[in-house]
Amino acid sequence: MNLAIYPHILQGSITPPPSKSQAHRAIICASLAQGDSLILNLQLSVDIHATLSCMRTLGANAAEHGGIINGCNARQGRFPTLPELDCAESGSTLRFLIPIALAVAGGGVFSGRGRLMDRPQKPYAQLFAERGIRFERRGGKIEVEGELKPGVFRIAGNVSSQFITGLLFALPLLDGDSDIELTTDLESAGYIESTIVAQRLFGVHIERTEKGWHIQGNQHYQAARAPVMIDADYSNAAFYIMANGIGNDINICDLNPETCQGDKIITHYEAMLDRPGEVVIDVRQCPDLVPALAGRAALRPGQVTKIVNAARLRIKESDRLDTVSRELNKLGARVEQKPDALIITGVEQLHGGVVNSHNDHRIAMMLAMVATRCSERIVLQDAGAVAKSHPGFWEHYYRLGGQFGIWD
Repeated sequence: MNLAIYPHILQGSITPPPSKSQAHRAIICASLAQGDSLILNLQLSVDIHATLSCMRTLGANAAEHGGIINGCNARQGRFPTLPELDCAESGSTLRFLIPIALAVAGGGVFSGRGRLMDRPQKPYAQLFAERGIRFERRGGKIEVEGELKPGVFRIAGNVSSQFITGLLFALPLLDGDSDIELTTDLESAGYIESTIVAQRLFGVHIERTEKGWHIQGNQHYQAARAPVMIDADYSNAAFYIMANGIGNDINICDLNPETCQGDKIITHYEAMLDRPGEVVIDVRQCPDLVPALAGRAALRPGQVTKIVNAARLRIKESDRLDTVSRELNKLGARVEQKPDALIITGVEQLHGGVVNSHNDHRIAMMLAMVATRCSERIVLQDAGAVAKSHPGFWEHYYRLGGQFGIWD
């Protein structure tokens, strides 16, 4: 779907969609438990649908619309054949479920779309090779098979926290204690904390250690005693916050300031960008905020913004350092791309043009918001990419006064 988007100030109140990060974790924990858990404020984005579908394959009874999940009790032993798990384009689903499938079913055959199967899996490949577990890419799929045994798992903390979260989900199910030891500094620490908070709600406890985490074995996920509420998502709210920073007037409702989401730091960064002078933003702990931050920085007239420690953006749904700089520059921005950084010199206004989301939901939302400050209409190719995390985005945009239409 291609959209023509016309310059127009957005005004009104909006509630961001539920946190995709929290929803993945709650669905997985509830699905591994015995009994019914009620999860409130779920939204079926493409990624969340993928996780629900995969957990049904592993034995949970989770309706298409989510909500009440009857868990599989995660103690069913090896499946007769390896389960086939379609992760769509969700990196979280794939990386979270690889160790879980080993613990619950002795492995699995994983498939996906877009760039998903090309995204790095080296940490798992190395860990499993050390343990005699088969891990191979075959015909566009990843096949994993073997017995996941308790022990010490040494893993880098600066590649993706998703690998650590996958192990944290699976290791409590094993017949013995395990330790995860970091071999580098930890990045995206907020996502790990979100995992541990979710596990605690479902009766599983993880102990922080000097080197990483100690995981007691023979634990059982338990159905949540009270409904689990998914908070509004700060990573998607970032685009509405960014829109306000460039001159729109949106009242953003229902954001929980006490949430464990690391991306709530967007409110601090926006305050930094409101002040004149050079701003340096280190995104090691919050890489998903880069498109929103770049869109905001592009319209700080005459001011320089440096977004640093962002190398991991190159292995997302798109190479975001490249796509952010390329698409903003098409509109007249001044964005310089470095191997692990963006240097942005703000301009007064952007002009129109044809831009592309590169099938990346965050690039699409960034471009929609900067369109409000363009001198002419933009044409956004593949605007439907927003469905990956925010399927209601264009409805929200319209309700706020956004002006757009289908472009053939």
